[in-house]
Amino acid sequence: MKTRFTTGMVAAVAVLGLAGCNSPAENAAEQRADAVEDSAEARADALEDQADRVDGPAADRLEAQADAVEDAGEARADQIERSAEGM
Repeated sequence: MKTRFTTGMVAAVAVLGLAGCNSPAENAAEQRADAVEDSAEARADALEDQADRVDGPAADRLEAQADAVEDAGEARADQIERSAEGM
């Protein structure tokens, strides 16, 4: 019984390990997606910093622009990751 359990555990770990393997193209796409998202976040942070230095409608516009930049970056990163699936 103990041998069967051990063999089953080894097989399960091997299957899970292989499922987590990505091709080099998938890894490159993930890195590219991360870079796109990081860049968008940095631009959004800069816009939010500008918004903190102004008042009124200008601050609101900058905050909205920051949100739009971050959302666009996330959408582009998701698109890159989806296009790389199954490579």
